[in-house]
Amino acid sequence: MTDAGGTGGAVRRRGRPPRTESGDTRDRILATAREEFSERGYEKTSVRGIAKAAGVDPALVHHYFGTKEQVFEAAIEVAFAPALKVPEALGDGPLDGIGEQLTRFIMGVWENPTTRKPVLAIVRSAVNNDTAAAVFRRLIATQVMRRVAARLERPDAELRVELAAAQLVGCAMLRYVIKVEPLASADAEQIIARMAPVVQGHLTGP
Repeated sequence: MTDAGGTGGAVRRRGRPPRTESGDTRDRILATAREEFSERGYEKTSVRGIAKAAGVDPALVHHYFGTKEQVFEAAIEVAFAPALKVPEALGDGPLDGIGEQLTRFIMGVWENPTTRKPVLAIVRSAVNNDTAAAVFRRLIATQVMRRVAARLERPDAELRVELAAAQLVGCAMLRYVIKVEPLASADAEQIIARMAPVVQGHLTGP
């Protein structure tokens, strides 16, 4: 079958891709969105820009993900996936070592260059934009903090987890974003050794 010009080339169809292509298209849009948000931040990223970079119609981005806010949420959920595994990583064991477990796990996410880049991009977007902050807060609250708090079985469990998280995030910001010395170049094990008891105190202390 030839095209309208008789050249024999395949005619490019508009609209939604066939079912066999939809999974690949969705994955490509999501991967592109992560890159766009990482490079440009939430404010400067647009659905049209994501679509252009992914080589698709903007309508397809809306079809798969909805609004820009929903695209961002889908993108950060994948990019932030290693950190979202905190509840599973802590397991169901005794709580007397949970401070070191949590500190070591979070430090591992930041120390790995592969996971550090998307996490940095997410944090920067959340700091600079209220909408991005709300999405990030909702994701962390539902998938990490509340699940960890449920293990503590204390009336102030959520506050304890938030204080522990503030300690870890503050350390990460100074070390990896602002790069304050000597913290920025200190050995990771030294940091874990000093931070773990503090985190433990927030979670299970008096």
